[in-house]
Amino acid sequence: MNGNIWLAFGLTTIAGLCTGIGGATAFFAKKTNTRFLAVSLGFSAGVMIYVSMIEMFFTAQTFLIDALGKKPGSIATVAAFFGGMFFIGLIDRLIPQSSNPHEVKTLPAPADRPAGTTSTLTRTGLFTALAIAIHNFPEGLATFVSAQQEPSLAIPIVFAIAIHNIPEGIAVSVPIYYATGSKKKAFFYALASGLSEPLGAVAGYLILMPFMNDVIYGLLFAAVAGIMVFISLDELLPSAREYGEHHLSIYGLVAGMMVMAISLLLFM
Repeated sequence: MNGNIWLAFGLTTIAGLCTGIGGATAFFAKKTNTRFLAVSLGFSAGVMIYVSMIEMFFTAQTFLIDALGKKPGSIATVAAFFGGMFFIGLIDRLIPQSSNPHEVKTLPAPADRPAGTTSTLTRTGLFTALAIAIHNFPEGLATFVSAQQEPSLAIPIVFAIAIHNIPEGIAVSVPIYYATGSKKKAFFYALASGLSEPLGAVAGYLILMPFMNDVIYGLLFAAVAGIMVFISLDELLPSAREYGEHHLSIYGLVAGMMVMAISLLLFM
C-alpha cells in the first residue's frame, strides 16, 4: 500500500470511532434525565439533516452533473437521495417490533424494570445503531475515496463526519442505557455502529476501487444523505419529542445544525 491508502484508512477509522466518544456519554448520563435524552436526540437529528441537505446532497449533485450532464445528473441525484430513503425505510419495516416506540409516555429508570423486559427504547437505540452502521458504510467508502484522490480534501470531510458521529453515538447509547441500565452495552453498540466506517473503506479498497468513478461516488453520497434525513425524521425527532419537552428537541435540533454549519465553514 502506498502512503495515501494508509492515510485514507487511518482517517476513516478515526471518523468512525468518534461514535464511541458519543457512546461514552452513557457513563455519565443520569437514568431519569429525560431532558438530556430529548436534547441529545434533537441535536443528532439537526447534525444529520444539515450535513445531508446542505453538504452531501450538493456534493453528490456536483459529481453527477459533471459526469452525466446537468439534467441527467440532477435526476440521478434526486433518484439516489429518495432511493436511500426507500432503502432505510424498507429496513425499518422489516425489523420486528412488538409495539410502536412513538407511543411511550414515560421513561422509568432501568432499575425499576423487571428482568428480561424489552423496552421500546431498546428498539430505538438498536435501530438507530443499525441505520447509522448502514449509512456509515458508504460514508467510510466516500471518505476513503476522497482521501485517495486528494488528501487535503479529505480532512474537512473527515472532520465533519467525526463531528456528527459523536451525537450519533449519543443517539445510540442513551436510549439503550435508559432501557437496559447497562453502560457497557450502550457503549458497545455506539462504538460498533461507527466501526462500519472503516469496513466501508476496506470494501472500497478490495471491491469497488477498480470500478470507482464520479457517478458511483455521487450516487453513494446522495443515497447516504437520504438515509440520514429519513433516520432523523422517522426515529430521532419523534423520539426526542416523546421523551422530553417539545421545545427541548427543537433547541437540540438547532444546536446540532449550528455545530455542523460551523464545522463546515471552518474548512471552506
